[in-house]
Amino acid sequence: MKPAEHPRLVARRRLLRLSALAVPGAVQTSRAAWADEGPPGAVALDGFTTFDPRPVFALAESIFPGRGAELGNAWRTRQFEYTWLRTLSNRYADFWQVTEEALVFSAQLLKLDLTAPARARLMNAYLELQAWPDAVPALRRLRDAGVRLAFLSNFTEAMLQAATRNAQLGDLLETPLSTDRVRAFKPDPRAYAMGVSHFGLPRTRIVFAAFGGWDAAGAHAFGYPTFWVNRLGLPLEALGEQPDGTGSTLGALADFVLARRSGAQAA
Repeated sequence: MKPAEHPRLVARRRLLRLSALAVPGAVQTSRAAWADEGPPGAVALDGFTTFDPRPVFALAESIFPGRGAELGNAWRTRQFEYTWLRTLSNRYADFWQVTEEALVFSAQLLKLDLTAPARARLMNAYLELQAWPDAVPALRRLRDAGVRLAFLSNFTEAMLQAATRNAQLGDLLETPLSTDRVRAFKPDPRAYAMGVSHFGLPRTRIVFAAFGGWDAAGAHAFGYPTFWVNRLGLPLEALGEQPDGTGSTLGALADFVLARRSGAQAA
């Protein structure tokens, strides 16, 4: 008898099936399809590809010495599980609320005394995010080449705007696309479809840059050429989808996009 899959993996697989099947015209990307539609004209970015979350978890360690990593891992895991569960059950709450609820649950799970001031400090750290060191040069390369850029993120618009101001990226990026607009978190196809509506391009001309392996799988199932910015060096998710490119920095993403623009123009 085949062993039962972990419920978390089952939920991820279900959301990916929805991404691939629920939107008319969803396609699997290929290099031939990109050439037929034209070169990449835009990049939709997950927020964490550009904004470094590590200070949030360093703060957790300073508040709970010796337990910060444990809290950070539980918090991050529950944070995204709540987004998937809320989307599947049609009980949307924005990412700020989900993040706070995940923090409270994780502290209770680990029997940590999360005081109101500590809770506020950890939450406000999400409004103080800075860019990864490679982000600004890479995004400027893309923008200078005529590639349009916008975040397509679970973050609220206020969270995205705060991080964009902190990183001084305002001149490089278009209006952020928060899942609050469609009240469905990634990898729901309604979230990914915001990029098509915003850029006015075929999905095969919009490269999606993912931070999480599950997000790369979801975007690829939706039909985006997908680049996984795998900053944490994680293995490929066992979800039946592979990104079209992988690297550990936004510089690698820029190389990927610009090479395909050059190749399509030369064809």
